[in-house]
Amino acid sequence: MLRIPNIKVLVEKDSIDYLKLKIASTLKLKKEDILNLNIHKKSLDARDKSKIFYVYTLDVEVTNEDKVLTKNKNVSKTPIENYLPPLKGKEILKNRIIIVGTGPAGLFAAYLLSEYGYKPLIIERGNKIEQRVKDVEIFWQKNILNEESNVQFGEGGAGTFSDGKLNTLVKDKRFIGKKVFEIFVDCGAPKEIMYEQKPHIGTDVLRKVIVNLRNKIINMGGEFRYNTKLTDVIINNNQLVAIKVNNQEEIECHNLILAIGHSARDTIRMLYQKKIKMIPKAFALGVRVMHEQQMINKSQYGNYAKVLPPASYKLTYTTSKQRGVYSFCMCPGGYVVNASSTKEMLAINGMSNYQRESQNANSAIVVTISPQDYGNNPLDGIKFQEEIETKAYDLAKGKIPLQLLKDYQENKSSLAFKKVIPEIKGQAQLTNINNLFPAYINEAIKEAFPYFGTKIKGFDNEDTILAAVESRTSSPVRILRDENMEASCKGIFPCGEGAGYAGGITTSAMDGIKVAEQLIKTYKN
Repeated sequence: MLRIPNIKVLVEKDSIDYLKLKIASTLKLKKEDILNLNIHKKSLDARDKSKIFYVYTLDVEVTNEDKVLTKNKNVSKTPIENYLPPLKGKEILKNRIIIVGTGPAGLFAAYLLSEYGYKPLIIERGNKIEQRVKDVEIFWQKNILNEESNVQFGEGGAGTFSDGKLNTLVKDKRFIGKKVFEIFVDCGAPKEIMYEQKPHIGTDVLRKVIVNLRNKIINMGGEFRYNTKLTDVIINNNQLVAIKVNNQEEIECHNLILAIGHSARDTIRMLYQKKIKMIPKAFALGVRVMHEQQMINKSQYGNYAKVLPPASYKLTYTTSKQRGVYSFCMCPGGYVVNASSTKEMLAINGMSNYQRESQNANSAIVVTISPQDYGNNPLDGIKFQEEIETKAYDLAKGKIPLQLLKDYQENKSSLAFKKVIPEIKGQAQLTNINNLFPAYINEAIKEAFPYFGTKIKGFDNEDTILAAVESRTSSPVRILRDENMEASCKGIFPCGEGAGYAGGITTSAMDGIKVAEQLIKTYKN
């Protein structure tokens, strides 16, 4: 096959049939000479609102490919882009590998190990996805929190209740990301994630994908245990020898993959007490902002707003005091959700279904903070998060605090909504969000909004709704690991977002695969 880059098609003319006409014209062929066509990449060029294009990179099979190659400088042979697993090691595996956590890092580590015959045991503190969804719905409707089964904890990880975005900026020369996407599609994810510039699955589809992924792992020899919480690691001469779960059962273990997620604060504290080396790291914290999706579409697409899917955006700003403010986890056609995992503390997130059918767009607008802001002890970032989440809970008596932008800027409580009506999963209450944050966070957010309004018309409208608190953007700690991906204690392999090595579904899944590879390279089964 041949790879053809930069095929531009007006949005209104987009179809496979028209693509074939464009290819035939580009290669100076007849349409019948095109035998097969695959989309390698697809993106949207909306810089000129009067003419918006889809831009394709295509892999095509044509008659007389060698002749076509000699006549077209921009055309090349389609390269082989397949993931290659490592060769198995020679050491004898004393007992099976245990994986803690069933977020993307844990599940994809489990998938690869199971695929190559290692039959791991996967433990999860929360419920399997079917029951977890019920637990979350009860929380949203009745404000009754299950601290072990919620938006943060349970099968699928925190990303299960999100937009299911899969885009990443990580360079992927070994096609680990492609392997992740192939597994997702094989488990029921939309096929277009393989080529779209901004792929997403959506929370509704992702829940079904997780079930299929679990079943495939089980069929390959993996074993799952739910409601099974890691409560201790037993170490002898700096070597892991066993773990304890639920403060009761001891399981012999010499290789433990830690894929605990960014909200497993109790587990991180336990590991710190066990002298596992970790350091504080920068993260971000702020609010989640709601606008009418129709307004965002109009700003991003102009007259094409009615024919294109819900628009997304990405915004960044550096304040006069050199502090970063940026949009994070943007959810087109989404919902703001109560994402709390600890009683009497409140955190929020954004979530979209696959069709992104809500009337609102939402995204986090967060401010970068570092150990200089909260302290140099590895646990100080967690303490900082907890203090603000406790304030958020108290401020609205356990409900999500909301405020209109104009009132936030003027530091007064909001009393009623205007044009924008919140789309929320969970209970909410109008209040004054200024009371949650240190002054530097409020100042940074307020300074950024007028600038964001120059980038997206209406972004800083006075009826824009803010919700708080967006505090779980990433882990505030990094569990140190060496070149073999091993922690300071032998046999413990930290990975994913909770260990400080990923930022989202795809990068977490890739990191899980990399840790699994390290164990495959070491042991035979």
